[in-house]
Amino acid sequence: KFILAAYSPIPIYRRQGLVLGVYEKQSDNDGIHLTEAAAVFDRSISGKLSEMLSISGPPLKKGKSRIFYGLHQDFASAVVVGLGKSGTGVCGKENWNNCKENIRAAVSVGCRQLQDLEVAHVEVDPCGDGQSAAEGAVLGLFEYDELKTKKKVLVTTQPYGSVDSAAWQKGVSYGDGQNLARQLMEAPANYITPTVFANTIEQKLSPFAHKVAVHKRPQSWIESEQMGAFLSVSKGSEEPPIFLELHYKGSLDSAQPPLVLVGKGITFDSGGISLKPSSGMDAMRADMGGAATVCSAIVTAAALKLPINIIGLAPLCENMPSGKANKPGDVVRAKNGKTIQIDNTDAEGRLILADALCYAHSFKPRAIINAATLTGAIDVALGSAAAGVFTNSDWLWERLHKASIVTGDRVWRMPLFQHYTKQITESALADLNNIGKYSRSGGACTAAAFLREFVTADHWAHLDIAGVMTNKDEVPYLRKGMSGRPTRTLVEFAAVRTSRDMRV
Repeated sequence: KFILAAYSPIPIYRRQGLVLGVYEKQSDNDGIHLTEAAAVFDRSISGKLSEMLSISGPPLKKGKSRIFYGLHQDFASAVVVGLGKSGTGVCGKENWNNCKENIRAAVSVGCRQLQDLEVAHVEVDPCGDGQSAAEGAVLGLFEYDELKTKKKVLVTTQPYGSVDSAAWQKGVSYGDGQNLARQLMEAPANYITPTVFANTIEQKLSPFAHKVAVHKRPQSWIESEQMGAFLSVSKGSEEPPIFLELHYKGSLDSAQPPLVLVGKGITFDSGGISLKPSSGMDAMRADMGGAATVCSAIVTAAALKLPINIIGLAPLCENMPSGKANKPGDVVRAKNGKTIQIDNTDAEGRLILADALCYAHSFKPRAIINAATLTGAIDVALGSAAAGVFTNSDWLWERLHKASIVTGDRVWRMPLFQHYTKQITESALADLNNIGKYSRSGGACTAAAFLREFVTADHWAHLDIAGVMTNKDEVPYLRKGMSGRPTRTLVEFAAVRTSRDMRV
């Protein structure tokens, strides 16, 4: 009876868990190098953690973990994770911050291990960088299981020990933003139609209604704006198109030129009459990844109260085969009056972006950035290592690149030569062709050259994110599935742009 009374009625595996960090030894003669928070915990239990680490196996390598039970009465389980070598920073070869990436990866490993044990609340060692630790926890625990009967335990996290609470909360916001994009991209196309997508973003922005305006433009408005390229794609589907327009007014200076973010919003891409192969077509539910990342970035910017004006534009529709769908050889007229010969209906993303880019100029923006899962060719070129950036602006490239180094969600500059422009301007029937003359060569580059025909702004960048759309095991702090990349890089870009920097 006494033994039973001494235990909490809550099963031990459901109590709190703890994630702590340890660095690799600099040399064989060094002792165990715990983080500040882990060292505090170790002292509170009279050095038992160090002792257990010493006798339980070889020193922990980067990204590896070891779990201990019953070390402390408040924590049924404690996972120690390897952070690699201390004092690492930006790596010029890798184009990211090694320390931040190591923290994200290590924390995610520990949190998932405790989630598998059905531990519902986890305290996390900030590991010297509360934002990166929070990002690792939030991103690592996400899994899309909304439509499954059996779901993983929902884990709540908080920092352990002394931490910069603002940095931790910023990391949570960054992680939540990317997870929103992952959720939208992962959901089946019959659950996320253009209308549902727009309604979801409107609901996510509702807490910030005093600084955000949401316009869900219907087909009649799209027609009035003479967006013939966008309409030509949408007409093949029974789902009505939506042109989603978001205005975030974060700057005290109402005259501040806005940053305009444009996202491709094909909520399902069958290829149209130029039908895709059936194998892998289900992944085309995420062909609205550009719209998902752009809109999620704006939701995050609003949550962080960033002092910047941002406008988000997302042409939303499906690309489906039907008696009304585009046919190879059809010619359509874009908003700026240019005619386009459609030789491949599966090159539809550039058509809907063309009209959106034309419309973006009406806001006299400081810069325009569009994101799109545009070409398989960028996946061939870069794989999942980085999003391809095509830009007419060194100013914009430098800032996007710096932002990506901080987030670890990398970008890489690609060529935007006139060489590629010639391949899409030589069309038999129209001003432009929607595919390059040499269809198997430089597909990502000719797609970018096509988009440039609808841009007059001095600072424009096109992010081709098709290669980073999914994650298998490349990014250790993301589970397998849709990645939501590069949401955090877009947010970081906006976050470090001051009002002065955004002026023309």
